[in-house]
Amino acid sequence: MAIRKAKITDVREIQRLIELSAKKGEMLSRSLSELYDNLRDYYVFQEEEQEPIIGTCAMHICWEDLAEIRSLVVREEYSRQGIGTKLIEACLSEAISLGIYRIFALTYKPDFFHKFGFKVVDKTALPHKIWADCIKCVKFPECDEVAVLIEF
Repeated sequence: MAIRKAKITDVREIQRLIELSAKKGEMLSRSLSELYDNLRDYYVFQEEEQEPIIGTCAMHICWEDLAEIRSLVVREEYSRQGIGTKLIEACLSEAISLGIYRIFALTYKPDFFHKFGFKVVDKTALPHKIWADCIKCVKFPECDEVAVLIEF
């Protein structure tokens, strides 16, 4: 089992994973165009090279001092095996290696993020996010996700 940066050949499978979760209302959909544009943000978890991707997560740089963890999804049959944790750890590690020490997520599962040290914050504490991505969301301004933030 291994975590690796996503490759161009992974994009359609990443989108299928995200869509499964989006249809349940657990996250927002991502278009193929958006995934191709942001491919370098994504990590995947895959047991063997020719097997399906089990999980994915992205670390997206928002500003000089702020990054977002987004699109965390693990196939349901593999949940509670530490895969989501490993994906989050890879994203946090990359952010820190780039000198970004404020990382947030918008989530329906804030308790999962608490174990890493994330704290719930008001969305207004994330102005770059609100005006960059949130304003394009179908749920804006009635967002029901919880904002969590960690600062190193």
